[in-house]
Amino acid sequence: MPQMSTATVLQIALLLSAVPAQYLISQWSGSSAVQRYHATTRLLRIWKEWRGSYLNGTEWMDWANQHMSYVMSLVGLEQEETSAPPPVESLLYGNDQGFFGASTTVRSPRPPFVFLRVGEVVMERKGHMVGVVVSWDPELRAPAEWIKRMYSGLEGITAERTPHYKVLFSGPGPTSLLIAYLPQTQLERITGMKPDVPTLENYFTDFDGERFIMQPWLRELFPEDEVSDV
Repeated sequence: MPQMSTATVLQIALLLSAVPAQYLISQWSGSSAVQRYHATTRLLRIWKEWRGSYLNGTEWMDWANQHMSYVMSLVGLEQEETSAPPPVESLLYGNDQGFFGASTTVRSPRPPFVFLRVGEVVMERKGHMVGVVVSWDPELRAPAEWIKRMYSGLEGITAERTPHYKVLFSGPGPTSLLIAYLPQTQLERITGMKPDVPTLENYFTDFDGERFIMQPWLRELFPEDEVSDV
């Protein structure tokens, strides 16, 4: 049987995924051609800005893995088992090193230069995505590999001294979740909006009209975040 390169397999996967992608866009965007055009343009813009940077999507990863496995089985190839470590972005889900807002250290006293609080609704300024803050670090805490890829030169030095926030966003599907670790300069607090984001019930008990109310375990880590600034 002819040998197929990884690039060839990937091209076949993209071709096979074209129809599901069109269906997803039509379901997500609306019924008219104009609505679909604008929704597709917005989706492509957001994806271009966010891919390979801050986000990690559970639905996208599962979907891609399933399709790649299926395509490789069709062409008679099998994925080799490797002992390579998982991508650094997987640490966004949780880790024992305290990266990406996962530290169990109580954030008290709360530094005055940390402007946002756990439970607040925020908008990401580049893609205008709306999400909810679930954790923060007074300064950047991430693996060196990730910092090097995200920032360069003086930008990296500035970012290391900037508060960073773990934010949950909803994806294009009703159950898809996007997790981001973003600098304070890239977020803006908004009010009067309650985003529908999967898994928020794991962090919060209710929404008071302006912000989400923390679960007791989360309040222990951020005891001063429920006290509004005067």
